[in-house]
Amino acid sequence: MSAPYTLTASILSANFSILQAEVDTVAQCDALQIDVMDGHFVPNLSFGAPVIRQLQTNLPLDVHLMVKNPEERIEEFLALGAQTITFHYEVLDFPDTIFALVAAIRDGGANAGIALNPKTKIENILPLLPAIDSVTVMTVEPGFGGQSFMQDQLDKVRTIRREYRDLSIQVDGGVSLQTLPECIAAGANNFVMGSALFSAQNREEYISQCRTVYA
Repeated sequence: MSAPYTLTASILSANFSILQAEVDTVAQCDALQIDVMDGHFVPNLSFGAPVIRQLQTNLPLDVHLMVKNPEERIEEFLALGAQTITFHYEVLDFPDTIFALVAAIRDGGANAGIALNPKTKIENILPLLPAIDSVTVMTVEPGFGGQSFMQDQLDKVRTIRREYRDLSIQVDGGVSLQTLPECIAAGANNFVMGSALFSAQNREEYISQCRTVYA
């Protein structure tokens, strides 16, 4: 597997009242995930482009659109220079629509990712993956931070890695220093950390410990 390992900090678990300071404490990560929730596709609301526009960071932005209308939301995040924009398979389950959105994201200068919920069968998206830059396997139900890691979802990671050696596979939800080895063994290379990272007493040390697992 040649895709590089990436540690991505999800600011959904940060203290929103001091968001800039929280972002500064995870500057040693490889990317910053922006979980955009609309209150429809998932029950909760989070933040949108106006909030993210105020953040100062050198980390690449990994935008995870947990929304029902991703085609209407990509422009605002492309304008912020997002490196990756990921949408959910469950809201665009027609290949032509998915390919059109992927083209729009790439034309805007970002990588296009597709995410799938725990209840979505892996067979549904396997034929689409040659046209995608990355795939996100949700290891919790989307929309809430702090959930327990769903180990059975790693079977999806194993299946994808067998079929696509060089594809970037992200695991999102319940990832921690304890579950990281399982994710790596399954074939994932991009690890989203939220609650585990932002609850660490020393976040810089926690990031370093995580990197020793796959060094």
